[in-house]
Amino acid sequence: MSSQIRTYEDLIAWQCAMALAKTVYRITESMPAAETFGLRLQMRRAAVSVPSNIAEGYARGSLKDYIKFLRIARGSLAELPTQHRLGIEIGSHGLDPTARELIAETDRVLQGLITSLCRKQSPQ
Repeated sequence: MSSQIRTYEDLIAWQCAMALAKTVYRITESMPAAETFGLRLQMRRAAVSVPSNIAEGYARGSLKDYIKFLRIARGSLAELPTQHRLGIEIGSHGLDPTARELIAETDRVLQGLITSLCRKQSPQ
């Protein structure tokens, strides 16, 4: 098995982010109709933004741009724990341990990728 990265789809960070986005869609599907254009939409936008920014940054062809878009992805990712908790507290959905685990795992992998690329950008 080759570990060569040929497209953004080969990136573990993108794969984790896609799994998270699918989980967020599943969680928000059962939210009340009143949340269609509120928290439900906000959570989905944040979740979709993570893999989308990873892909866009990868496609830019510039290390500087790549890192910038990975940081944007991480910012969108940072919104999700608050949105998830708010949804629980207002009764829109229940606690989803899978979502919390995927948020943490995606953050860990994404930060590792950013750190690795920053080292390449500024060799010591």
